[in-house]
Amino acid sequence: MTFNDNADISGNKVKRRGRTTGIAVGGGAVGVIVIALISQFLGVDVSGILGGGGVGGGQQEESQLSDECQTGADANANVDCRMGGAYSSLDAYWAEELPALGVDYTSPADFIIFDQQTNTGCGAATSATGPFYCPPDQTIYIDTSFYAELRDRFGASGGPLAEMYVVAHEWGHHIQALTGIMDRADRSGTGPASDSVRIEVQADCFAGAWVAAASDTEDAKGVAFLKPVTQQEIDDALSAAAAVGDDRIQEAATGQVNPEAWTHGSAEQRQRWFMTGYQSGPSACDTFSVSADQL
Repeated sequence: MTFNDNADISGNKVKRRGRTTGIAVGGGAVGVIVIALISQFLGVDVSGILGGGGVGGGQQEESQLSDECQTGADANANVDCRMGGAYSSLDAYWAEELPALGVDYTSPADFIIFDQQTNTGCGAATSATGPFYCPPDQTIYIDTSFYAELRDRFGASGGPLAEMYVVAHEWGHHIQALTGIMDRADRSGTGPASDSVRIEVQADCFAGAWVAAASDTEDAKGVAFLKPVTQQEIDDALSAAAAVGDDRIQEAATGQVNPEAWTHGSAEQRQRWFMTGYQSGPSACDTFSVSADQL
């Protein structure tokens, strides 16, 4: 999607975090846990595909993205600023939408763009982890180099909406944390109808709901953040959703598909639930009330 050039995104709270010093080479246990357990977007261990290792302690420099990302024009020109624009739009959308669903809304505690590796409330993370939401610190983490991986290694078509879909999906996990859905779900199970999959496709559904309302979501001055979505942009988002389906990842990694090992849903499930949110809004995203054959 394209931002309106004069939209005000200066209120975004995105931070850019520099490269960690004092990296522990060799892939420690914490790094393994991160790649295996908290990759909320990819949902599978992609270390064999992307590589990656552990992260040790060290100091990290941070800068506030809003210092350089002020307008929609900035968001259109720069991927980091696009993350800031997505923050502003998603924050405004959910601040209005979630109370309408009967739940108080609070913004994520942080949104961190990092370079290659970082320390988080969930442990140490690398770019191989993929974008993720960490419930203990209520923070979204993303290395924007992932978008090139999404295109070049996973075959997604790319595009600005595909990038913002990733953010909207992770924001969906924040909504699940606020509503208690994440705590109530049994995320230890696997399979196409497991709670793990229901959590993930619901986040896709929430992302679709935001996309549908994005061109009507306004900044404090009444300017819409984003222009109306095009069919090509929807296709780009659906391409991204399919590219990280469990079946696609499994086939790319092993040449086989094992539905009983799924944790985040097939390409078809992820696309379908994105469109459910897009067509019917967040109230239609109760993935926990549908039967296994409807999921």
